[in-house]
Amino acid sequence: MTRATEEGTAAFAAAAIKRDMASEHFREAEGLKLSTIGFGTYLGDNDDATDEAYRKAIVEAVSIGCNVVDSASNYRCQRSERAIGAALVELEGMGVGREQIVVATKGGYIPFDDEPPADPGAYVRKRFVDRSVFALEDIAGGSHVLAPSFLRDQLEQSLENLGVDSIDIYYLHNPEAQLQSVDAETFETRLRAAFELLEEAVSEGKIGFYGTATWNAYRVAFGAKDYLSLADVVALARDVAGDSHHFRFVQAPYNFAMTESFTTQSQSVEGEEQSLCQAAESLGVHLVSSASLAQGRLTKGLPDWLGTLFKGFDTDAQRSLQFVRSTPGFVSALVGMTSVAHVRENLAVGRVPPAPMEDFLKLFEVDSSES
Repeated sequence: MTRATEEGTAAFAAAAIKRDMASEHFREAEGLKLSTIGFGTYLGDNDDATDEAYRKAIVEAVSIGCNVVDSASNYRCQRSERAIGAALVELEGMGVGREQIVVATKGGYIPFDDEPPADPGAYVRKRFVDRSVFALEDIAGGSHVLAPSFLRDQLEQSLENLGVDSIDIYYLHNPEAQLQSVDAETFETRLRAAFELLEEAVSEGKIGFYGTATWNAYRVAFGAKDYLSLADVVALARDVAGDSHHFRFVQAPYNFAMTESFTTQSQSVEGEEQSLCQAAESLGVHLVSSASLAQGRLTKGLPDWLGTLFKGFDTDAQRSLQFVRSTPGFVSALVGMTSVAHVRENLAVGRVPPAPMEDFLKLFEVDSSES
C-alpha cells in the first residue's frame, strides 16, 4: 500500500524549504511532516469548471509547499475527491510521489454522486438500503450514518475516487450529528463499532490513522446535546485497540471568530479542565483546523492593529492564516482554494515562521481590551 511516509514527507519538506519555505512551515505528526497550511475542498459548484479549478489549484499548492490535502465523500457530490485524484496523477508525472502527500478524507454523511438526484429518497434506497449497505434505522438526523457496512462502502468509494490504495487520515465526519437521533449509550455503541471497522482498515493498510472531523462536538459546553469528551473518545479507541490505537487526529473549526478550541476549557482530562488544544496534547492527538478563513469571511475587514502583531503580511487572509498556524496544538490550517492567485497568496504565509508565543498571546490581551 502506498501512502505518505516519513521519508517521503521529509523529502517534500526539505525540497520546499530549499526553495523558500520556512523550516517551521512543517510540523511533525506521527512521524510525518505536515505543512502548516493545508488544502480544503469543501466549497464550490458541482460542475466541471470547479473540478478543473480545484485540480489546478491543488497542483499549484503542492508545487509551492503544501502537502496536506483534505476532502470528504459528500463534498460536492464526490467531485472534490475525484478532483484530488486527478491532481495526484498530474503531480506524480511531475515527480511528486504519493508518499510525499498527506491525503485525508471523511465518511459519515450520505453522499450523492456527481449532482443531487431528482428524488433523493429513491437514490438512497437504491444505492444503499436495497444493497444492505445500511438500514433506514441507521440514519440519524436525516443524512448521517455510522454503520460499519456504510463506512466500509464509503472507504472503498473514497479510495476509488482519489485513485489511491491507502488514505493517510480517515475522519468520521461530524459524529455528533448522531446525537440528534440517539441516546448516549446507543451513540457509544455505534462509535465503538465504527472504531473497530477503522482499526480493521488500518490493519489492511487501507488507512494510516483515523479521527473525528467535528463542528460543535469538542468546543461546545459540557452538557450540550452535541458535546463530546475527547478523553472519552480516546478511551474508547484505546478500549478497542489498546495503547497502539490509531485515533490520532481531530479536525475542528478554528479562526479569529471561533477561538473556543484554544480559549474555552470545555474538556476534562483526568479531572483537570482543559481547552481542546490542551486536551489534545495531553491525549496524544493532533489538531487540524477547518474553516481557517471562516469560508472567506476573514479575508478582509480585520482590525488594523493585527498588522502590528503579525508582521510581514500584505492581506487579512494571510494574517488570519498566521493566527491559526501560530496556535499551539494545531499542526495544519485548512483553507479552501480554487484560484491559483489565492493559492499563491495563502501559501506565501509559509515563508514566514509562525508567530512567537509572546506575540500570539498579546493578541488576546488586545482583543480583551477592545471588548
